[in-house]
Parts: sequence; structure tokens; C-alpha cells
Amino acid sequence: IDKDALDTQVKDRKIQEAAEKARNEGIANEMKQNDKIMCMLEERQKNDIRNINKAVNEFQKNFQKPETRREFDLSDPQGLRKDKPARLSDSDPRCTVSGLQKFMGEDLNYDQRMKFQKEQLREWSLQQQRDWKNALADQKFADELHDKNRIELDQKTMEQQRKEEENKRAVCVATKDFNKTQAAELAERRKLEKYQKMKDDMDEISSLLQGDLLSENPEQAVSSFGRHRVITDRWKGMTQDQLMAIRHSQQQQVLEKLRLKEEERQRDAEWDRQIIQAARAQLVLERHQQRQNRECRRALDNINAELSQEQKSKNIYLKEEAYSNFPTGQYYAQFNTTSR
Repeated sequence: IDKDALDTQVKDRKIQEAAEKARNEGIANEMKQNDKIMCMLEERQKNDIRNINKAVNEFQKNFQKPETRREFDLSDPQGLRKDKPARLSDSDPRCTVSGLQKFMGEDLNYDQRMKFQKEQLREWSLQQQRDWKNALADQKFADELHDKNRIELDQKTMEQQRKEEENKRAVCVATKDFNKTQAAELAERRKLEKYQKMKDDMDEISSLLQGDLLSENPEQAVSSFGRHRVITDRWKGMTQDQLMAIRHSQQQQVLEKLRLKEEERQRDAEWDRQIIQAARAQLVLERHQQRQNRECRRALDNINAELSQEQKSKNIYLKEEAYSNFPTGQYYAQFNTTSR
């Protein structure tokens, strides 16, 4: 058995196991970092949604109270207590609808009230525009941060792949140099062994020619301690079957080494395929998220357009229908002509 070749195979196997272990650890660390970044992005998105909902609730609470509505007097729980008959002035709380003393829009503070309402509507509109701009700015910032993190992740992946390729090349170069050194040492050792063997053969031939045991029978070299042992000064060398067994064992070792190299190549190809599939899945997930964001924006734009159209229709109705019929003086003259 060639012990040096076996030692070389053991060293090669250890080098392969160390490289594979380092590659697995690098991939595991990269996966942990990716999971951490995804968790941070999801937490930030949840916080943004929570802040937007909170801002909407605060706006409704502060600027859309029930007391500011036009029809609040119809559902005012204190309406019956506030209701009193007759009219003394525009600000008299005893003025009722049944007395026909005052109609909607005929108060003395009509101009100030309309101005205040217009200013209030203007402030509400400006506030909604500011909120919408802030929401767009936050969404844009989140998208930019997401793109930046994705680019950094891709760069890290490319850097990791480049390092792995450099490590593979370095291992291949080191293995090649080691194999060259081992081959040179083996050739020198075989040369010395051949020279020593030739010298020993010449000495043996000279001894046999000069001795009394010049015989071709191999049984005379069998030791008395067992047939697996021989007497060295009578042994004529190994038989052809023994030499064939040794060569067969060496061929089996070569085939085993080739099989291990093929398994390593298949494992590397499988890792590369899994990395590419993970990158493709990440890209599909990002595109799906972008489509969902575009659909949400489109739905929000449609809702805002519908609300704007309803507001315009309501303003046209109030301007052309509700506030267009003003009573004349003759209408007021027919009341209070008799005592009650």
C-alpha cells in the first residue's frame, strides 16, 4: 500500500472539508443578515401605516366634529331645551322654524358666516393637501430606503460570490502547487528507490550466483512462522497475482478520488442554483409588492376624484338651487297683521 498517497488523500479531504465548512458558514451569516433587514423593513412599514391612521383620526377628531356640521341642529340632543317661540333678533334663541320669523341664510351675520365657512373649507383643503404631500414624501422616502437596502444587499451578495470564487481559485492554486511538490518528491523518491532496488538486485544476483541457493522454487522462501512471511535472502520477489492486486487497489483509489471530486462539483452547482433561485424569488416578491403599491395608489386616487366630484356637485346645488330663491318684502308683509 502506498502510504504517502493515502496521506495525500487525507490532506486533500481535510482541505475540502475546511473550504466547504467556511462556505456554509458564510452563506448562513448572509441569510441571517437578509432576514434581519427584511424584519426591519416590515416593522418600518407597519409604523408608517400606524402613524398615517393616527393622523387621520386626529384630523377627524379636531376638524370634523359633529358640532361643525350643517345638519347638527336636526340631531342635537339639547334641541328641545334650546327651542323657544317668537323672534326678537337674529341672535334670539327663541326663533323657531314654525314661527316663520327667520329663514335659512337671512341672518345678519350671513356675510361673516359665509366668509368664515369659506376660510374653514380652505383650511381643511390645505390641511388635506399638506397631509397628502407628507404621506407621499414618507412613501417616497420608504421606497428610496427600500431601493437603497436592496442595492446594498445585491452588492454584498456579489462581493460574497467574488470572495468565494477567489477562495476557490486560491485553494485550487494551493492544491496544484502541493500536488506538483508531491509529484516531484514522489519522482525523486522513486528514482532513489529504483536506484537502490537496482543496486540491491545486483547485490542479490551476485549473492545468488556466488551462493548455493540458486533455485526458482518459491517454496524455499516460505518462513517457518507462516506462509504470509518469507525469508528475505531466499525470496525472488512478488508474484504476478500480488502485483495485479496492488495495481487494482491503486486503480480503485484513483476512481474514489475522481468520484469525490465529482460529488464536490455537483454540490457547488446545487448551491449556485439555490442562490440564483433565492435571488429570483426575492425579485418576484419585490415586483409583487410594487404592483400592490401601485394598485393602492390608483384606488386612493379614484376615491379622491369621486369625493372631489361629489363636493363640486354639492356646491353647485347649494349655489344654484338652495340659495337662489330669496323672499321679497311683500312676502314678509302678510305676517303679523292681526293679534294672536
